[in-house]
Parts: sequence; C-alpha cells; structure tokens
Amino acid sequence: MAGSTAKTARNLTLVATLALGLSACFRPLYGPTASGAPLSAVLASIQVEPAKTAQGQERLGHYLRSELVFDLDGSGQPSEKKYRLTLAASETVQTPIVSSITGRAESATLLGTASYKVQTLSGDRTITEGVAQGTATYDRSAQRFASLRAARDAEIRLAKLLSEQIKTRVAAILATQP
Repeated sequence: MAGSTAKTARNLTLVATLALGLSACFRPLYGPTASGAPLSAVLASIQVEPAKTAQGQERLGHYLRSELVFDLDGSGQPSEKKYRLTLAASETVQTPIVSSITGRAESATLLGTASYKVQTLSGDRTITEGVAQGTATYDRSAQRFASLRAARDAEIRLAKLLSEQIKTRVAAILATQP
C-alpha cells in the first residue's frame, strides 16, 4: 500500500512538472497579440475586399464578405486599416437523393470553397493565405419558392461556416505577428 501511494505521488509530481513546463507554450487566441495590441483591434484593421466569384454565384460572395466584415469588426466603429483580405469563392450543388417516383432531387448539398489572402495594405507583404471549404445541405420541395428559400438559407449557412474558418485561421496568424 505504501509503495502504491509513493508511486501515485511520483506520477502526480511528474505530470504537474510537465504541465507547468508546457503552460508557457500556450497563448490564448483572443488575448493580447505578440505586438501587445488586442486581437479584436488587429482584426478590425483588416479591409475586406469584395469576393471574386463566377457569374451566377455572386450571392455567395456577397454573403461571405458581409459575414467576414461583421466577424472581423462588428463594432461599426471606423478603424485604421493595415491589412487587405482578398477572396475568391465558388460553390457547386450536388443532388445525391433523387425520387424514383417523380425523378426530382429531394435534397441538395452546397459545396463551397473560398480562397483568401491577407496582405499588408500596400500589398508588399503577404501575411497568410489559404483555402476554406464547407458544405451545407437543404431539402428541395415541389413548391418552387420553398426550394429557392431553402437554397438561399443554405448559402447563408455556408458563408457563415467559411467566414468562421477564415477568421480563425487569420486570427491565429495575426496573434503571433509582432
């Protein structure tokens, strides 16, 4: 029994020592950045350009830009811009379920991709770039308006999903910038 207690105490001491040593490696994402400025102020300094989209997909680009403007600086207060975020978005529709009786698609899946690049406002240095991907599903109906509204709601959900991915990735990079 005494050997078991000593072994448990030794293991706990080892775990506490490792945890203490690693605690300095983690930085909260929404704490102060490496430059000392609050991350919310750094994100608010990003100018979001209109998204480039294929003809007929402008709505996704509009929703994506609107979501990013709100996610990065929802305060509504003007701020000095230091960075430029450029976007290129595309979407495709898949209809995996087709009714054998009517021959109509009963549901659809929107597949969205958004390429992004954050540069300094002058454009001389690229901070980060990447691609965000997401999906949103919706049910189709025999009622045309209901199907159109469901598709639009799916586009809005897709834009929010892509916006969150881009914001998180950009925030992780900008938090470490001096």
